[in-house]
Parts: sequence; structure tokens; C-alpha cells
Amino acid sequence: MTRPVALVTGASRGIGRAIALDLARHGFDIAANDLAPDSALHALVAEISALGARAVAVPFDVSDLSAHEAALSRIASELGPLTTLVNNAGVGVMQRGDPLNVSEASFDRCMAINAKALFFLCQAFARHVLANPQATAHPRAIINITSSNATAAAAPRAEYCASKAAAAMVSKCFAVRLGREGIAVYDVQPGLIETEMTAAVIDSYKQRAADGLCLFPWVGQPADVAGVVATLATNKLPYTTGHVISVDGGMLLPRF
Repeated sequence: MTRPVALVTGASRGIGRAIALDLARHGFDIAANDLAPDSALHALVAEISALGARAVAVPFDVSDLSAHEAALSRIASELGPLTTLVNNAGVGVMQRGDPLNVSEASFDRCMAINAKALFFLCQAFARHVLANPQATAHPRAIINITSSNATAAAAPRAEYCASKAAAAMVSKCFAVRLGREGIAVYDVQPGLIETEMTAAVIDSYKQRAADGLCLFPWVGQPADVAGVVATLATNKLPYTTGHVISVDGGMLLPRF
């Protein structure tokens, strides 16, 4: 029997890296994507291979829509039919500050990578999967990594919030379309997670978490998000689709 095959975007570091490794431990072969074929991406591929899974590095810019089909075709030829897409690649704002001063360049960058690229990679993946029905022996899923800021506004990162809210709606729309095909779609919304991207502000957030911002008084780790993604990708939550899974230590729970 063939193994399930997952494409994980933005896989070299942080949450993406943890997801790729955890899926490999759960029996997936992994196509690891990042912007460039750097040493971090190749080290990840070697680490996945050491776990007994097959892995290939598939560097491309997710915002280059013309690269999507070629990448998916290459993955299928090297690893077999794709079953799983984890849209993890994303960017933050170019500069935190007043929404009244957000630049068009920063807004467009967030939208192009966090929302537009995610939409069209979902589209390309869905078309590819539906054209390869032999992959139906395994659960098929799209798992989009958005953010708590898809729900909670943060004025100093307004354009990021807008892009993640758009990505959250993309997940819902594809869940509606692909349900009839038996393809589940999820929106995983990490909260305060300790990564290279959050390194500059994580100490302040650790204190805020301890002071009650989160119900668990600590910040999360990439492995926490990875465990949730593996649960979804292996269909451990059967008969579910379109759901938002908040990996935020209870941060967004309304309370008095």
C-alpha cells in the first residue's frame, strides 16, 4: 500500500518544520517547501529521511502562482499521489505601527503570501487530487495554518490580521466546495507560539501569558501545533471539516 504524501509549505523552520517531522513520524512521506534550497531545508529532508520516511525538497515561492502546478507534479512523480496539503508559509508585517501609516507594499505582501497564495495552492492541490483518484485509500485534507489574528484584531499589525482573516474564509469556502469530494479542510489558528518569527516579542508575551492573557499561563511551542495538524491529517477527528482549531492555550475564549 502506498503511503500518504504531504506537502508542507514554509517547512524549513518553526511551526512548518515541526509539522513536517511530526507527519513523517505518523507515516507520511514529505514534500518540504520553502522559498530557497538553503541548508535548513536540506537538513530537514535529511532528518525526515532518518525517521524512515521519504522526503524531497521542493523550493518555490508560494506567491508565484505559475510554480504551483509544476511543484505538485514533481511531488507526485517522486513520492506518489498527494493526499495532504499544509499551507503554513506566511509572513508578518514589514513594520509594526499605526494602521494609519501602513504602506501599500506591506499590505500587498501580506495579502499575496498569506491569503492569495494560500487560495491558489488550495485550488491547485484540489484539482490535482481530484485528477488522481488512486490516492483515496488515505484520508485527504487541506490544513491551513492561519493565526489567532484571523479573529483577534491587533492594530500594530493590521495588514497581517486582514490577510489571516481572508485566509480563514478561504478555508471555509474550500471546505464547502470539497466536502462532496470527501476532502476535509481545516483552519488551524496558532496563538502565542515560540518561533524565530516571534523571537523579538516572545518574552513580553510570556509575561502576558503568565499574567492571564492565556488560560494556560505559558506560550506554546511548534510541536503543539504540529500535534494538532497530525491529528487532523490522520483523520483522528472523523466526520469533521470546515472547523477552526485554535491552538492558543485558551487565549481567545470570551470571559468576564
